[in-house]
Amino acid sequence: CGYPSCRRYAEALASGEADINQCPPGGEQGIHRLAALLRREPKPLDPSHGIEHERHVALIDEPICIGCTLCIQACPVDAIVGAPKQMHTVITALCTGCDLCVAPCPVDCIRMVPATGEDAARERTRADAARRRFQLRDARLAREQAERAERLAQRSLAARSEEPAATDPKRAAILAAIERAKAKRAAAAPRNTDGLPPEIRARIAEIDVRRAAAKKFKE
Repeated sequence: CGYPSCRRYAEALASGEADINQCPPGGEQGIHRLAALLRREPKPLDPSHGIEHERHVALIDEPICIGCTLCIQACPVDAIVGAPKQMHTVITALCTGCDLCVAPCPVDCIRMVPATGEDAARERTRADAARRRFQLRDARLAREQAERAERLAQRSLAARSEEPAATDPKRAAILAAIERAKAKRAAAAPRNTDGLPPEIRARIAEIDVRRAAAKKFKE
C-alpha cells in the first residue's frame, strides 16, 4: 500500500491522502469494507501496489538458514522465532502473509506458500490478533530503544566522572586560579618593614620563610 504499517495506511485513508484500493492482502473484500466504512464508491485494486492472491504464509528452509535474525527483525507481528546463529522457524498460525521477511534473507531460504486448512480462512479474529501483535511489537521496540538509550547515557556519565580533573575545563581553571593565588601570597613581601633595622627585617623574613614552609608541609 506504500505505507509502513496498516495503521499508517488507515490514518492516510482517514485524512484523504490514500485511496481505498491500495491493499493487496485485503483484496476486493477489503476494498468493499473500506468503501462502506468511509462511504465511498468501490473500485478495482490498484495494480501498482500488487495483485490479490489467496493467503500465503512464509516458510523457512531450515537446513539452509544461517540464523542471521534479519527475518525476525522484519516480521511486524513477531511470527518468526529463533536466535542468532540458530535455526529460525515461522509460527504459521501467526503469519499474516505480508512477505516482508523474504527480501532481507541473505541466503534466499524463505518462500511464500499457500496457506492450508484453518490457516486459509480470513477471519475478523485473525485480523484483530495480528493488529494486537503488531502493537505489542511496536511497544517492545520502543521500550528496548529507550532502555538502550538509558544504558548509553549511564555509561557516558560514568566515563566522564572517571576522567581526571584536568580534562574538565571549568575545574582546571578554578584549580589554576587557586594555585596562582597561593603563589602570589607566598611571594608577597612583608608589609610595613621599610623603617625597621636590617636585623629585624632579616628576622621577619626568616619567620615568613618558616611559616611558608610549614604551610606547604601541611598541604
